[in-house]
This record gives sequence, C-alpha cells and structure tokens, in this order.
Amino acid sequence: MNEELTQLVDQLNSVSQDADDSFRALTAEQLNWKPSTNEWSVAQCFEHLIVSNAGYLPLIEKIARGEHKSSMKERMPVLPRFFGTMVLKAVQPQSQRKFKAGRGFQPSTSSIGSDIIKRFNAQQAELAERMRSTDGMDLRKIIVTSPVRSFVTYSLLDAFRIVVAHEQRHLAQAKRVTTRDGFPNVSNSFTHHA
Repeated sequence: MNEELTQLVDQLNSVSQDADDSFRALTAEQLNWKPSTNEWSVAQCFEHLIVSNAGYLPLIEKIARGEHKSSMKERMPVLPRFFGTMVLKAVQPQSQRKFKAGRGFQPSTSSIGSDIIKRFNAQQAELAERMRSTDGMDLRKIIVTSPVRSFVTYSLLDAFRIVVAHEQRHLAQAKRVTTRDGFPNVSNSFTHHA
C-alpha cells in the first residue's frame, strides 16, 4: 500500500482508538455537558465529525469503482493545490483559528445518544476501508470537490489528510471539554441518580 496512505489510515485508526479509550466510559450527562452555551460538548464534537465525514464516503467509493469524472472546476490547475494547502492548514489541531461549522455541519443542539462514540468508530472503520480501496491510485492526481464547500477542490490525498487532521483537531477539543471546570465527574453523576 502507498506509504502515506498507510500512515493516514493508521492515524485514522489511532483517532478511533483514542476516542474509544478516552470517552467510551462517559455517561450521557458527561458526553452532553457543554462548558458554555457557545461551546460544543464531547458528543457534539463527534457528531460533527460523523456529519462532515459522511460526504466523503460515497465520493471515495465512486473513485474506487473508477466512476469519478472530473468536473470543469476540478480540472483547473493551481486551485486544488492552493485549496488543499489552505484547508489542511486551517484544520490542523494546533491551529488557533476558530471556524464556524457550515449550516449542514452543525451538530445537534438536543441531547445526543450515549452511543455516539460507537457510531463514530463504526463510520471510522468504513472510512478506513474506503481509503484502503484507493491504494494503487495516484491520489495526488485525482481531484475532488469538498463535500463541505462546493467551490473548493483538492487532491484525494489532501482530502484524506484533511479528514485526519480535522478529526485530530476535534478529538483534542473533546478532551479539553473533560478538563474544564464544572465537567460532571462520575461520582456526582451517580449521586444524582441515587
């Protein structure tokens, strides 16, 4: 398998494992707790990733089956490299810039089910499988349109890099939520239910 593709799939699997290790034991109350009204809960971070990544699944499948036809904008030189670099830089975990998720990518404002990590990891397994299905292809030459912003194009390799970096960013965000003042601890949760 292409060395960078192998690394990206490994990083994707690492996010899944980390999410499972860090959040699997949290209660519904802990998963849905928000530090403030304009900040996301742990569950919202993962729901956002599920919604964001969902757009990539049919796209990658189409490419793997050899059915992807480049649109006019995907054939424009320079733009894919420009957008790929720009988006990748923006979604890096260490990036200090905050972005508002697009309308279709906002997480639910109501309580999210405590199976959110399980659902995230199920999608991750499918995503990793789809990524592996592109092995042997020149991922730098296949240009795709972002499922998030229709005017943005980048290489499939950059798409995979963006997915992984975006996940690492929100994994780190979810971990920070659990360290904030007021985060419900397990003993408090049990006390409330006793």
